[in-house]
Parts: sequence; structure tokens; C-alpha cells
Amino acid sequence: MLRGWAKPRDLLPLLGALALLSGGCMGPLQHSSGRVFPLMRHNPGDGLAVVNGPNGAGIHIWLDPDTETAGICRPRWNPDPARLSGGDGPTPSSSGRAPRQEFYAALRRGPVRWALRRQMAQLCQQRAPARRFQWQAPPSSDAEFLPVLHPLVEEEHLLSNPTAARRAEKQLLGLPLTPKDWDETPPPPAPEGP
Repeated sequence: MLRGWAKPRDLLPLLGALALLSGGCMGPLQHSSGRVFPLMRHNPGDGLAVVNGPNGAGIHIWLDPDTETAGICRPRWNPDPARLSGGDGPTPSSSGRAPRQEFYAALRRGPVRWALRRQMAQLCQQRAPARRFQWQAPPSSDAEFLPVLHPLVEEEHLLSNPTAARRAEKQLLGLPLTPKDWDETPPPPAPEGP
């Protein structure tokens, strides 16, 4: 049939070799190395780097032990990680803020959860060695995240006693003090609204 031409089945090895050669000329694919390693925030062991993007990009999760419950040390989660850069290189660093969705996505990976647990146990051992470590799973969404609520500072904690301030003012001005200037009882609360 075909004189002087190769048969189609004879061309298959040649086509395969051409495909390999042309594939070798293409640039490298951009992918994540998936590295997970401790990365210091302020003190050794208080951060975990998770490479989840190309060129060593990722997130820097801050670890904070919660020691408010007597005898227990557990994680206090912050779903607002820092942006990691250079995570595949010799000098990784972090700055800015990464989206919470990256935090939640990283926690779906088993190696990340395992590294977080190990790192938190070590951090609790360093900071509160007399307390028992209690693992508390990180939140997997904003609906599961419960921020730490601190008690509000009330006005009475911020303002000086008006009687004491008036008495000090009179003493500085050299004015005579009256028995009313020594009365330390707080004034009655102001009426609320109309």
C-alpha cells in the first residue's frame, strides 16, 4: 500500500518520543509542596506554617494555649492566620492576613491537624507544665468558631472617684475641706433614658 512511507503503527514510537520531548520543554507546573512545619511567631513553638500554594505560599497559624480552666491547658483557636511566603525556602516569613477560608481548608488535611495537635501539646508542656493537656478540635467554619469574650471594663473602673478628685483639687488650691469632701460613698446611678 504505502511505498516509501512508514506504516501508521511504525509511527507510534516516534510520536511518543515527540510528546515526551515537547513536554520536557514546557515550564514546571505550579503546585504546592504541602509542607507543614513549626514556624515561630514570638516564641519557639507558637506557630505552624502550612504551604498550600505555589512558590512556598501558604498560611502561618498562630498557636495560643488557653490556661483559664484550672489544671488544664488547651488550644485557643484564631482562624485569622498570617500570609506565609517562602515556605519552601530557607527563610520563610509571614505578614498580613490570609482569608479564614484558607485556615478552614488547611484543617481538612490530616497532616495539618496532626501537626497542630502535636505542636499544641508541646507548647502547653513548655508554658504550663503542671497542667494537663486537653485537645480541643479547631473550628471547621465560622459557624463553629466561638471568639473569646473578655469582660467589659465598666465606667467605674476607668474614672476616678469624683469626691476624691474634688478633695485633691481643693487641697492643691489651698481651699478649706468640709465633711462632705471626705464622703466616699459613690453617687447614685443616673436614671436610664426618657
